[in-house]
Amino acid sequence: MSSGKILVAQGGGPTAVINQSLVGVALEARRFQNVKRVYGARHGVRGIVDENFVDLTQETSHNLEAVARTPASALGSTRDKPDLKYCQEIFKVLRAHEIEHFFYIGGNDSSDTVRIVSEEARKANYPLRSIHIPKTIDNDLVGNDHTPGFPSAARFVAQAFAGANLDNASLPGVYVGVVMGRHAGFLTAASALGKKFPDDGPHLIYVPERVFEIPKFLADVKAMYERHGRCVIAVSEGIHDASGQPIITQLAKDIEKDAHGNVQLSGTGALADLLCEEIKNRLGIKRVRGDTFGYLQRSFIGCVSDVDQREAREVGEKAVQFAMWGQVDGSVAIKRTGFYSADYELLPLEAVAGKTRTMEDEFITASGTDVTDAFRLYLRPLLGSDMPDAYRLRNNPVAKVLHRG
Repeated sequence: MSSGKILVAQGGGPTAVINQSLVGVALEARRFQNVKRVYGARHGVRGIVDENFVDLTQETSHNLEAVARTPASALGSTRDKPDLKYCQEIFKVLRAHEIEHFFYIGGNDSSDTVRIVSEEARKANYPLRSIHIPKTIDNDLVGNDHTPGFPSAARFVAQAFAGANLDNASLPGVYVGVVMGRHAGFLTAASALGKKFPDDGPHLIYVPERVFEIPKFLADVKAMYERHGRCVIAVSEGIHDASGQPIITQLAKDIEKDAHGNVQLSGTGALADLLCEEIKNRLGIKRVRGDTFGYLQRSFIGCVSDVDQREAREVGEKAVQFAMWGQVDGSVAIKRTGFYSADYELLPLEAVAGKTRTMEDEFITASGTDVTDAFRLYLRPLLGSDMPDAYRLRNNPVAKVLHRG
């Protein structure tokens, strides 16, 4: 006899629309007669192992809709990266609570967790349907045209650089903005969508898909500064040299590492400061400023793409439909159809789990310091229908009286 219980959890970095996926699962599941309880795990897989569940069946539709419009992870998240033993503990808890459908909203690591749990259930001949729901601002899930969370973060980056460009044009100098993206440069590349006029910044864009050389970087900055009298630069936190070593390891005296042993790339603001110091010391430019966008771009409440919200809800809904009507586990993927619309497919977990998508070559110019029109056409419809615009005064000069000649 079926228990009618499902469990949903959120993992990894929060986004502006991850709760749309959560609510999509909860409300869509409640439409099925065979679903008796919808549980949510507090703080991702850690909450599953600790049996820290809440009953979403008792939530009102009104409050769920309000939560859906709120950024960040309503259930809380985790940075735990489960191995086989950890996943066996997850499965043990799911089995003890008679969970029959497991939905995990997250990125690369989350999809791998779902894959391992699915395999454990299959070995035990336990009737568990496991579905991964895509989420990541890095846009680095393979098999997806794009990933929920990325469009809203990209919208923030584009608007932030549009504002930084206006500021930089008012008081010329060099501005460096460091954007999240360890292996994929999609989010940094989004800075290009803030440009309106040919001489607008960012004038230089550096992504981890291309080798970063400090001498060439300084030459690029010098050339742009001489051409425009100023320079706005977008840099991925994951820029690296030809050997694959992060640039921050070349510039910083002390290197911090995160819980997984990865070099801390931009959370401290060090990379922006170090690049600014290089520009000041090597090029002699006095007005140089740097920012690290950090967490701001992930869950900014006033900068959410309506397209992103809609699709984040739909991947949650489609996950439930695939689970209830299908006979296989998998990962929900967004596929682009036309200009612009989207459809959804269920991919095999092994096709997505543990893999990383990077920017396609067609999106990066030959110089490696800008994006192509193909990227602009790819990203623009994802940012939403009401992107703000910037204007400038026309140049209607008045003839000089005292300084003729």
